[in-house]
Amino acid sequence: MRAQEAKVAGISYVLPIAATAPRTRQLTGYLLRLARELDDVIVVDGSPDAVFEAHTRAWGAHVRHVRPQFHTPNGKVAGVVTGVQLSRYERVVIGDDDIRYRRSELARLGDLLLGADVVRPQNWFRPAPWHARWDTARTLFARLSGGDWPGTLGVRRSVLLAAGGYAGDVLFENLELVRTIKAGGGREMVPLDLFVVRRPPSFKHFSHQRVRQAYDEWARPLRLAATLAILPGAIVLTSYRPRLLVVAAAASCGVAELGRRRAGGASVFPPSSALWAPLWLLERSITSWLALVAFLEGGVRYRGSRLQRSATSLRRLRSEHSRSRDGEASVLAAAQGPPRPSLD
Repeated sequence: MRAQEAKVAGISYVLPIAATAPRTRQLTGYLLRLARELDDVIVVDGSPDAVFEAHTRAWGAHVRHVRPQFHTPNGKVAGVVTGVQLSRYERVVIGDDDIRYRRSELARLGDLLLGADVVRPQNWFRPAPWHARWDTARTLFARLSGGDWPGTLGVRRSVLLAAGGYAGDVLFENLELVRTIKAGGGREMVPLDLFVVRRPPSFKHFSHQRVRQAYDEWARPLRLAATLAILPGAIVLTSYRPRLLVVAAAASCGVAELGRRRAGGASVFPPSSALWAPLWLLERSITSWLALVAFLEGGVRYRGSRLQRSATSLRRLRSEHSRSRDGEASVLAAAQGPPRPSLD
C-alpha cells in the first residue's frame, strides 16, 4: 500500500529502444525504479528477436514491453507514437535509453503538463568524461537561444494523437514533434531549471554523432549558415589577425559561461564545460561542412540507410494543419447539409 501511495499519479512513461545487443545491464535497475514510481511504464522495443526476448525476460514482469506497431525510416518515431497510443494517461514522458529521471523530476514535469502541451526539460551528463564536457558546450550555447534539445520530452497524449503523430522520415525527430504540436496551436514550455540526468555515450558513439548533430541544423538554416562561417572566419583571422582569434575564443568561453549560470545551471554543469566552447565551435563548423556534403549526397547515414530531411519547417506544418482543418470543416459542412434558415 505504501509503495502504491508513493507513486507519481497520472503519468505514463515511454521508452523507445532498438538495440543490437541486450541492454539489460544498463536499463534493468532504472526500469525497476520507474515501475516503483509510476504505474504505467512502456518499453517499445524494435530490437532483433533474440535481443527482444532477453529484454522480455528481464523487464516483462515489471513494465509493458511491446513491439512498434508500424515502421518508420527513423525508428524512434514509430516507437514513440506506438508508446503514446498505448499510454493509459494523458500526460506522457518520453525518454531515450540514456535518460535517468528521479521521482521529483517526473512529478514536476507532470505538473508542467497541466498547463502545456509539450515540455522540453534540460539534460546534463553524469558522469561527465572529457567528451561529455566537450558536448556540454553545445548545451550551454543552446541555453541562451531557446533551450537545449534533450533526449526527453513531456507531451499530452491527446494533442499528439490529434495531430496524427509526426513525420517519421526526419533526423531531428524531437524538433519535428514539438513543431507538429505547435503547428496545431499547442503550447510549448521550456523550463531551463528542470535538469534531468543523461548518461554519456561511449567515445565511439560520441564520434559517430558529430556529423549527425550538425546535420540537424538543416532544420534551422540561419544557425547552419552561422556555423558554416566559423571555419573560413577562423582561417582568415589566423592569417591576418591572429590576436583577434584568441579574443574570439575567449569571448566564446564567456558566452558559454553565461549559459552555464543561467537558471541555476551552475549547480549541474561543471565549470570546465565552458572552456570547451572554442573547440566545440570549431568542430561544429567542420562537421557542418561535412553535413553539407552529406546533404548533396542524398542525406546523412542512419542505421543502414540515409535520411535527407532534418525536420519540417513550422511554416509548412502550420500550412498543412490549416489545410487539414479546412478540409475537415468542408466534410463536416457537406455532411450537415445546407444551413438552416434563421429564426430571427
